[in-house]
Amino acid sequence: MSEERLQQFKQAYGNLELVPLLTQKEISQFKVDYAEKILDELVQLVEDSPNSDGKIVFTGHRGCGKSTLLAEFGRKIEDKYFVVFFSIAETIEMSDINHINILFSIAVNLMLQAEARRVDIPKSTKDALEKWFAKRTKTEETSIQSETAIEKNLFKLVSTKLKVDSKIRYELKQEFERKVSELVAQINIIAAAIQSACQKEILVIIDDLDKLDLGVVNHIFRDNIKALCLPGFRIIYTIPISALRETALKTTIEAETNDQIVPMPVLKLFNKGDSRDANIQPRAETFDVLCEILEKRISSELIAKETIKLIVINSGGVLRELVRIANECCRICLRLIRRKPDEKVMIDNNILDEAINNIRNDFALPLGKSEYQILQATYQNFKPEDPKQQEFLDLLHGLYVLEYRNRQNWYDLHPIVVELLRDEGLI
Repeated sequence: MSEERLQQFKQAYGNLELVPLLTQKEISQFKVDYAEKILDELVQLVEDSPNSDGKIVFTGHRGCGKSTLLAEFGRKIEDKYFVVFFSIAETIEMSDINHINILFSIAVNLMLQAEARRVDIPKSTKDALEKWFAKRTKTEETSIQSETAIEKNLFKLVSTKLKVDSKIRYELKQEFERKVSELVAQINIIAAAIQSACQKEILVIIDDLDKLDLGVVNHIFRDNIKALCLPGFRIIYTIPISALRETALKTTIEAETNDQIVPMPVLKLFNKGDSRDANIQPRAETFDVLCEILEKRISSELIAKETIKLIVINSGGVLRELVRIANECCRICLRLIRRKPDEKVMIDNNILDEAINNIRNDFALPLGKSEYQILQATYQNFKPEDPKQQEFLDLLHGLYVLEYRNRQNWYDLHPIVVELLRDEGLI
């Protein structure tokens, strides 16, 4: 077995994890500039807002790079603002998220960041906050003392309990559902203490809300958006792009946020209709960006040049899918190296075909007759017959359908899903 080749592919496989770039090491290794206009729009909305409590909703397809961009945005303005960036998925069990524990998570993460940055909150205020958190998480004082002796931090303990203890989440919901203003008042006390100590306005960025099921998103943002807008400081929420196809939800969010909705579009490889023509070359600007992303993560000696182009085209311009396809190719190569140690393995078109076939099968599993009909109509007309139909929204949420933006929005299918339709004789 070529140990060197094995290690090279293991390194590439590790580089192709489906995670955002959050640490300085990841940024220096893999960062590629591609969404400056979106960054500029976020900066403008935050810095030029006449109100210090504005709320922004950031939306886009899953995997289009929202998390990486939001993290970069937070770093860009942290000299001017006390920025708290956290993932709701790392704070609350995703199946149990509601507006109450989102707000409580804001409170916990404000305190965690204040302690991490050694913000000098007056002792009397901090003691009162600790008692409030201990009481609301139903943790006995003796337990607090013993557990924090190990944890060294009450708020880390509270954060852990919030994540793993469904009873605490239930009790928080029961306590604050009818008196959310009391919870928000406590959040504002925390924010005011931090702001007074560090002389910076607060900005909270909550990531991964866009990964929630559409039904949960509707309940949180349609029925409880007013509660989420109550804290007296700036907050950026994320939601899936498919949620904005719901007229009632979109109208509610626009009204409560003063129309501060920022969409992050899919990188457009082809103009509308051009992908149907095999002789049309992809748009150079987008193509070069996606190639650079791959080249930073996988050595050129491990992949054929023509295969890089095919991976990019098959991604549909979605960063997640670009990484996902290359990751699947690496998995195949790692297995092949162990099976045939004497062969010089690299990612070529044959490896890519196998990877795409595996992904295509994953796409095919949930599809039935009605979904295929919607996909067929969307492919033919660049839009569905009914964009509010739940099956279409689910397909949009699941990346079967991709939304692109020109003067008018239009839709196309994920390139791998197009092959599914060909297999079914529908195009």
